[in-house]
Order: sequence, then C-alpha cells, then structure tokens
Amino acid sequence: MSKRSHLPDSQRRKFLRGSIAAATGVAAASTIAGSSLASVAETDDGVEADKKEGYRLTKHIADYYKSAAV
Repeated sequence: MSKRSHLPDSQRRKFLRGSIAAATGVAAASTIAGSSLASVAETDDGVEADKKEGYRLTKHIADYYKSAAV
C-alpha cells in the first residue's frame, strides 16, 4: 500500500480556482458585451431612422395570406 498524504493537491486546487475564475470572466464579459450592443442599437436612432419603414404589405406577402387563409 502506498503512503500517500491525504492532504489535497495544491496544484489541483490552483487549476480548479483558475478554471472557475476564467468561466466567471467569460460569462461576465459576454453579458457586458451583449448589453452594451443592445444599448448602442437603442440609442442609434439618427442613423437607423431612414431605414425604419414599418410593415408593408407586398405582393408576395399578400399571396401568402391568400394561400394560408384556406
């Protein structure tokens, strides 16, 4: 029988702490990046105002409505 110490391996603990810290950092960065992109899209009304035309009933949409009304 080997006489191994029952003390936890410090390298393993260091690795696990690093993995948890990295995962937390990635999650925080993706959350922050997503919310900042959303805020840019919401505040950029001057550039996008010309592109917002609303709903338009085009010929192919009208054809779809006719075929779906069966």
